Amino acid sequence: MPEPTKKDETPNGQPEESVAPDSNGAPPLPEISLEVSPPPDDDDAAARSPSPTPPPEDANSLKKLSIELPNDSVPVPAMGRKDSVWSLGEGQAPEDLDKPIDTPPLSTLLIEKPQSGSVGVGADISFIAKVEAKDLLRKPTIKWFKGKWMDLASKTGKHLQLKETFDRFTKVHTFEMHIIKAKDNYAGNYRCEVTYKDKFDSCSFDLEIKEAEQGSQNIDIRSAFKRSSEGQDDAGELDFSGLLKHREPKQEEVPEVDVWEILKTARPDEYEKIAFTYGITDLRGLLRRLKKTKKEEKKSEAFAKKLEPAYQVDKGGKIRLVVDLADPTVELKWYKNGQEIRPSPKYIFEHKGTQRIMVINNCSVNDDAAYAVAAGDEKCTTELFVKELPVKIVKGIEAVKTTVNERIELECEVSEEGAQVKWMKNGVEVPTGVRSRYRVKTEGTKHFLVIDDASKEDTGTYSLMATGGTSEAHIQVDLKPLKIYQDLQNVTVMLGQPLKMHCEIYPGNVPGRWYRNGQLIQPNDHINILHRNKNHRLEIETTSLHDAGDYTFVPEGYSQSLSAKVHIIDPPKVHLDSLNFPDNMVTIVAGNKLRLEIPISGEPAPRVVWMKGERVILETGHRVHAETYGDQTSLTIEVTEREDTGNYKIVLQNEAGEDTASVRIKVVDIPDPPDAPLVPVVGGDWCSMTWEPPHYDGGSPILGYFVERKKKQSSRWMRLNFDLIKETTFEPKKMIEGVPYEVRIFAVNAIGVSKPSEPSKAFIPLAVTSEPTMLVVDDVTDTTVTMKWRPPDTIGAAGLDGYLVEYCIEGTDDWIAANDQLTEKTKYTITGLPAESKILVRVRAINAAGPSAPRTLQHSILVKEVIEPPKIRIPRHLKQTYTRRVGEAVNLVVPFLGKPRPKVSWLKEGKPIEPTHVSIRNTDCDSIIFIRKAERSHSGKYEMTVQVENHKDTAIIDIQIVDLPGPPQSVTIEEVWGGNVALDWSPPKDNGNAPISGYTIQKADKKTMEWYTCIEHYHRTCITITELVVGNEYFFRIYSENMCGLSECATQTKDSALIVKEGMQLKTPEYMDHDFKEAPKFTQPLINTFAVAGYNATLNCSVRANPRPKVIWMKNKIIIIDDPRYRMFSNQGVCTLEIRKPNPYDGGLYSCKAINDLGEAQVECKLEVKGGFTFYELMQRGVPLHLIDKYMNESKTVEPEK
Repeated sequence: MPEPTKKDETPNGQPEESVAPDSNGAPPLPEISLEVSPPPDDDDAAARSPSPTPPPEDANSLKKLSIELPNDSVPVPAMGRKDSVWSLGEGQAPEDLDKPIDTPPLSTLLIEKPQSGSVGVGADISFIAKVEAKDLLRKPTIKWFKGKWMDLASKTGKHLQLKETFDRFTKVHTFEMHIIKAKDNYAGNYRCEVTYKDKFDSCSFDLEIKEAEQGSQNIDIRSAFKRSSEGQDDAGELDFSGLLKHREPKQEEVPEVDVWEILKTARPDEYEKIAFTYGITDLRGLLRRLKKTKKEEKKSEAFAKKLEPAYQVDKGGKIRLVVDLADPTVELKWYKNGQEIRPSPKYIFEHKGTQRIMVINNCSVNDDAAYAVAAGDEKCTTELFVKELPVKIVKGIEAVKTTVNERIELECEVSEEGAQVKWMKNGVEVPTGVRSRYRVKTEGTKHFLVIDDASKEDTGTYSLMATGGTSEAHIQVDLKPLKIYQDLQNVTVMLGQPLKMHCEIYPGNVPGRWYRNGQLIQPNDHINILHRNKNHRLEIETTSLHDAGDYTFVPEGYSQSLSAKVHIIDPPKVHLDSLNFPDNMVTIVAGNKLRLEIPISGEPAPRVVWMKGERVILETGHRVHAETYGDQTSLTIEVTEREDTGNYKIVLQNEAGEDTASVRIKVVDIPDPPDAPLVPVVGGDWCSMTWEPPHYDGGSPILGYFVERKKKQSSRWMRLNFDLIKETTFEPKKMIEGVPYEVRIFAVNAIGVSKPSEPSKAFIPLAVTSEPTMLVVDDVTDTTVTMKWRPPDTIGAAGLDGYLVEYCIEGTDDWIAANDQLTEKTKYTITGLPAESKILVRVRAINAAGPSAPRTLQHSILVKEVIEPPKIRIPRHLKQTYTRRVGEAVNLVVPFLGKPRPKVSWLKEGKPIEPTHVSIRNTDCDSIIFIRKAERSHSGKYEMTVQVENHKDTAIIDIQIVDLPGPPQSVTIEEVWGGNVALDWSPPKDNGNAPISGYTIQKADKKTMEWYTCIEHYHRTCITITELVVGNEYFFRIYSENMCGLSECATQTKDSALIVKEGMQLKTPEYMDHDFKEAPKFTQPLINTFAVAGYNATLNCSVRANPRPKVIWMKNKIIIIDDPRYRMFSNQGVCTLEIRKPNPYDGGLYSCKAINDLGEAQVECKLEVKGGFTFYELMQRGVPLHLIDKYMNESKTVEPEK
């Protein structure tokens, strides 16, 4: 039974030592001694005398079975379980020591084997094995085992090392196993296995560990578990104190109390306190020793002596399990794997005084199990390990040489009955299944491999592998000589007649295979293959053309073969039935290619002749030719014509007979094209057309017609119908006016579509325009009315010649033409009208097709002029200060409304404007102020006044002309210290009519006078220049800057600043930090604003505050929050509220409030949203109609949002 092993790995992936636990691992565990008896020769003698028990003090008389648990956490009852065993050495019973040892057979690989040895605890020992490599092509493989299964290759480490060397001169491989610092549990049986290809050799040896002498049991527990202060060799395994500072060991006093007794009676939570009280520092070692002490079992009431934890016996041997009862009257029961054991020849129960013995005879692998004995309520258990001995080859396999179809039987005898062996062929295991050709049988210790019907493929090297050796032999299978008594004969047979082929060979039991043209013939309903003794037959009841060919018979296993030819003949025949043509007539359209393929038959292949009348069709013809290949003949006409119509005759001839057949071919064609169609009637986008049928229908009735049209100047025809037209009339529609068109006709029969007819004469569709649109009143005076309209939506191909304007007095039906000649404009003024009369107006569009439907104004018009109050529409960019630089041009356009034409006047600062300085031009709808070259004197507020009779409107435009500023005043050097210079200056006298935005400071070394900029866009009038070079003398100059740029010149310091070397100290004056905090204050308030409905409007103001204030916008005292129609911005103190597409309801009182910790401020303004321009106002201003439509549509979309 295999023994489990455990492989623990350290965190770095290296396997830990498994031969013995690490010095920091679990403490030593108890050892278990087993009584093992070999298979006795006399069962009676074994029953009369019990097995001797070796004295415990004699360590050399009994090998010990060492069992180690993986850690301290494994409970004591688990020590007997197999899954808790990780290292198991094999021992030898005392009875076996006195028996003579059988000499094993000579090794096939090992020339020097490792020998058993003994070593003391903590000493080193080496085992050496040598293999001769003269006959080996590569290095053999070696494995070291402890016990039966523990592979030591994975256990190498600080206690176990494996080494390999090779001597090139002696050709010897040397394998060494070194055990370093041996421990008690290293003792046991070891095994060395060497393998090379199919060779195998092994050797077992024992290792005995001599225990160190035990000292006095009266050990001072405090000195035993106190860590050593120096790193001597005899320090404990847990001692790391050697790495610390060396100190002299102190002499401990003799203990006055027994600490062991105190610990045995104390609770576990008191261990640490007791160790601290008595000066015990190695608490971990103390707990391990105490745990081992407490594992002493309680004395059993039923058993005076229990079973040992484990037993071992060789396979086929006998084992005695002995228990000693405290009460002999107690009933005893034995169990195997939980099942009760009954007395039998295998299990014998004996009673000797208080001893109860169970003898297991002829132990096998099935006896490897867990056993238990129950006495009353108590039970003790053990485990039995059955050791299998290697199976050896007693009698090897003998070589065999035979012929095919003979029986082969290979025999091999092994040392043990019922042993497991493997049969191999050429190194591969022989299959022994139900369908296998090989049979395996066993008779006692003999094993047989039987091949009933040998074949040539069975030749090879056969071997039998057992655990203790291998035997092999070679089998040679040859063929028997072949004799041919009757060979195959050539055969000629008619198609459909039976075919029989026969041959006779010796030996008669040899099967064979039939081949036709190299292809294997399988028997089926058509072919029958017979084999009776020496005769081999192949029979075919009804032959076919496929049965002709070269036939070959090949005896199985022989290179010889028998061959013959089979020739099948058949009279010729034409198979017209496969064409599926009624009355054998083929119809084809003229111009197409005809390929008529007709199947034929006959063997040998017949001669084929095609004829039309008395004319023979040759294979070399150009347009018409015949071809014959395989089992069919074909007639090909590359381009069919009407002359190809007629009867065609086919004649077949071969040695078996003759056959003829006829085929009729009919060639049809498409119809002729019709005559050119006529177009009698033409409309605006349609016409009516007629035509006559074609003169020749192509031999098939006319099914219908297709109609196509195209523009005359185009070459692309477009089909007008997809379904055939049965009649000879059609009315095309959806044509473009004014474009010349042509039409044509196609005739269709069953064959196809004819060529197109000649095109018709060109025709042009024409139609009048639609009525004019958007007729409105543009202007009205006391005697005139001005009308405006838009062109018709549809003008047509005839174009638009002009418009006719008509009017009539309300109450009458007499329409009077206002214009004698057509007007091309969309605006016309009707003159000579009576004052205060009411008229109706209509407009017609005229083209070559005639007048359109009239567009009439829905309401009457009063002939009287209307006064419209003036209104100035200041552009958005002029509502704020208009800024320009000196020398730039100023061109401002200010639109206004008013009727009749308003009077416009301009004032600057309340005074009239001089025409020589400023040019002003006024029109009916706007006023333009123009300054060719602006000067600073042009700055100011300009007032525009628009007046119509008593109505007046004014607007103010603020114009600011800015220029470059002047240089700063009086730049002085205030102080020089270290590498720093303090400068001070005054703002310039002339700021260029714009605020000073900053200053630019430059420095220059007095030696070079090259100027370098220190800082730009500086806002204050004092500065400290740092990082100046010691020893240099500097001049400084300053430029002023506004929105136009830097001043043309700079102001330079009169004196220079000398940067002296170290040693001078500057007394820094104390300055009071300026408090820049201030409450919010609006520097620019909100301005009352007018907005146009549908166009975005903005409200702007500026605020100054420190810290930065919170800005709140309100409408009618209500805070604006999360409204998508409003967007709020705040940048550098400028606050902006954008109102997206306002409507009249967005008008009202708007407020902006700024709040910080020091206070708050608020400004207000009024926003008035006008409804926008009326259509009349937009027409009066000359706005294009498409822009008016866009504006009106936007206005309509805004109204529903209200």
